[in-house]
This record gives sequence, structure tokens and C-alpha cells, in this order.
Amino acid sequence: MQLTLLVPELIWPEPDDRDTLEGLVCPALNTLLARSQRKRRPPQSLEATLTDAFGHPEGAPYAAFRLLGELEKRIDPANDYWIAADPVHLRFHQERLIVADSGSFGISLAEAKALADALNRQLSDVGRFHVATAERWYLQLAASAGLDAAALSGFNVPPLSAVAGRRIERLLPETAQARELRKLLNEAQMLLHTHATNQQRESEGRLPINSLWLWGAGSLPPRIDSNFDGVWSSNPLALGLARAAGVPTHPLPLDAATLFAHAAAQTSPLVVLDELLGAAQYENGEAYRAGLNGLESRWFAPLRRALTTGRIGQLRIEASTAYATLAWESRRRDQWKLWRRPQPLAVLAKALAKG
Repeated sequence: MQLTLLVPELIWPEPDDRDTLEGLVCPALNTLLARSQRKRRPPQSLEATLTDAFGHPEGAPYAAFRLLGELEKRIDPANDYWIAADPVHLRFHQERLIVADSGSFGISLAEAKALADALNRQLSDVGRFHVATAERWYLQLAASAGLDAAALSGFNVPPLSAVAGRRIERLLPETAQARELRKLLNEAQMLLHTHATNQQRESEGRLPINSLWLWGAGSLPPRIDSNFDGVWSSNPLALGLARAAGVPTHPLPLDAATLFAHAAAQTSPLVVLDELLGAAQYENGEAYRAGLNGLESRWFAPLRRALTTGRIGQLRIEASTAYATLAWESRRRDQWKLWRRPQPLAVLAKALAKG
């Protein structure tokens, strides 16, 4: 088995944050990284790393792929043009906008449907909003709206995961192609501001959903075959990319032992472990430490044992981080290179920050 683990934000993004990095106990991970061949590419989002892994170019239609991967798939992306329209809360801080995704404020399915229904009544000429989950919405563009691939050729907005918890300068590009989308967003924001759902949220001391993050525009491209023969994940984009390539998909296993019990026949599985992403986005060092400790016991320690005993022939750990997109590849013989001494993640983070 040649196993690939995708672990976004594996390395804490603040190299001088001693409270978070000092004293981390993850000997299996430290040893795996020290005794692997490391490759470094420019930083990119989790979404870009995923589409790269499946052979798709930069600017892939993330929304259509993600919709294809929704667990309760009631909508076929088909050949329609889609935009991810995820609910967010915006606030100003030091003359810049800060974007908060639903992971920081919470939204119920009933609230999501109420807001989407109102948007559909107000903006039916542009397209139709679909609520896949309370946190993930989609805009299916109407053919009459004039917003197709040519009209949106310059539409380049980062995924929500790349901006959540961070300061940004603008919501949409200041390009002629994005003019209609800016108009759409302005109308949506006005509606959201006055909607009874948000008024109720504010009266309860909860953050209102006062905007949408529009990103990932496009329609499904032709099929590209993949080297993976199984994808294990709860991430809908990963599942959608797999389904588009004809690769079997499976729920994320609890641990490596569960994976081995159910993936024995697979030779090149991909496992997406994205539980550190939210902690890094919102600079929650305590959550990062807890998440990493869990990954150490459930994944890294048993995988190191499996690698040294030959149960798996190769392990690849790939991580989109603030420093770079990093990949570590190790075979059984590499784990016996005892002169490659493990180093704490605090040391590794500072080395990566220096380039």
C-alpha cells in the first residue's frame, strides 16, 4: 500500500508562538518527518492542494466539484455553472474586513433555508441558491443572467478556508467581469441585513449572517483519471473530486487501524485529515494542540509502526501550510536512517519560516 495523508495546517503558522509549539509531544510524527524526503512548493489553499492531487489546474471549478461530493447529494451539477455562496459574517477592523465562516458563529439548517428562500425570491433573475448543508450554499447561475465562463474569466477569489479569520481588502475582484457579481452581492447583503432571521440572531446576542463568500465558479470539466483507488474523507471537495474521477469514496475512518481493516485491497488510498484547519484559521493554539495529540495517537504512531514493519510500503504526508505546501515521502528503509534525528515542531516551524 502507498498511502497518502493530506493534513492541512500540520505545522502551526506562528513560529514564535511558544505557548502553542513548546512542549508538543508527538514523537511518531517528529520521527516520520525527520526520516522522510521533503519537498516544498509555494503556499496554497487546501482546495488547491486537493485539485492538484487529482490533476486539475489552478482555478478549478471548486463549487461544482464540492457539490458533487455532498454526502446527501440531491442536486446533480451536470453541465450547469455553479458558484459556492457560503454564509459569512463580515466586520471591520483597522480599516479592513475580517471574514468569519460558520465555524465561528453557528447556523441552523432552518436559518440557512429561510435566508436562501428569501434570496431566491429577490434574486431569481440571477439564478437559484441551494442549501446543501447549513454551512455550504451554492448558486446555480441562470443561463439568462449572462454570467458564464467567458463573462467570469477573470473571477479569481480564494476559497473561504483561505480567508476565514483573516483580514481582507475586498470581497470580489474589481474587474469588469465581476461587475454583475458585485451587484448581486450588494443586493444580497441588503436583504440579509434586514431579514428577520438576522434580527432574531442579533437580539439573542449572536452574529448575523450579513454576507456571502462567492468563490469557485465554474462547471464540471471532462473526467481526469486518478492514481488513487480510494478516498477516505469527510471533506466534500475531496469526495467530489474522487467521484468525478470514478474513484470509490468512503467515510473518514476513526484511526489507522480502522483504515487498515477496510482498505486492505486498496493500493493507493488518500486520507484527508483536516481537523487542524479551523484551529489555525482562528489562531486557537489549544485546539491545535489537542487536535495534533489526537492525530499522533490515532494516525501517526500506528502508521509509523506499519511503515517500519512493512504493512505499508510508502507513506506520503502532504500539508498546505502558511510556510509552503509541504510533502514528506518515506519508505520502510528510510525509517531505519537513525542518524536523521527527530526535531520538535517548534524547531521545524522556525526553519520553515526562514525559507
